[in-house]
Amino acid sequence: MVMETHTCPYGIKSKWLLERHGFEVADHHLTTREETDAFKAKHDVKTTPQTFIDGARIGGYDDLRIHFGLDQPKDQRSDTTYRPVIALFGMTFLMALAAAFVVTGEPVSAFTAEWFVAFSMCGLAYLKLRDVEAFSSMFLNYDLLAKRWVRYGYIYPYAEGLTGVLMIAGVFMWLAIPVALFIGTIGAISVIYAVYIQKRELKCACVGGDSNVPLGFISLTENVFMVGMAVWMLIKTQL
Repeated sequence: MVMETHTCPYGIKSKWLLERHGFEVADHHLTTREETDAFKAKHDVKTTPQTFIDGARIGGYDDLRIHFGLDQPKDQRSDTTYRPVIALFGMTFLMALAAAFVVTGEPVSAFTAEWFVAFSMCGLAYLKLRDVEAFSSMFLNYDLLAKRWVRYGYIYPYAEGLTGVLMIAGVFMWLAIPVALFIGTIGAISVIYAVYIQKRELKCACVGGDSNVPLGFISLTENVFMVGMAVWMLIKTQL
């Protein structure tokens, strides 16, 4: 579909994908709603674009990706992924490296580790705060305190974000340290109980209520890092 006020992004991506694989593309634009409806009726399809190779219909953009082996068919795909947390932790680690280098002039320093954890806490809090209602519902599946005190599921992302900000700034440690210790410890115990004792297969609410990240090692690591950061900050303030 290429209309005055709308160009189909999947049409552009399909053409690009075909050209990447060495095809010469005859690009037929549907420029009106009537043309589009007539095309769908003629080929008995529900969406556009539709790709044909040597006269054989491959299908839409998703079908084209499957045809080239870039994706699996829907009935073969796993509904879990670690991509969101890998992307978040990768970015926050690079941010910590950059920020610590500006401050110390060293490629790696204690600030790198401190800010990596603190930046990650802020990033995770942001993902939860996009939809606190959805997060709290998923959180209630496994967090032991939230099951007893529902309001905790609403408070958690704000507490996590506030603690991250305070640790980045290095201020009000009297507040940041106990909060990080508390939510990190409760989180770690909850994950251990749900995953390793009850053997439940759950989605982690750590990156928000629409997460397909499985609850397990990554979630436990997040909480352990939070506790470790709090202990380190406590030791640091006493020196």
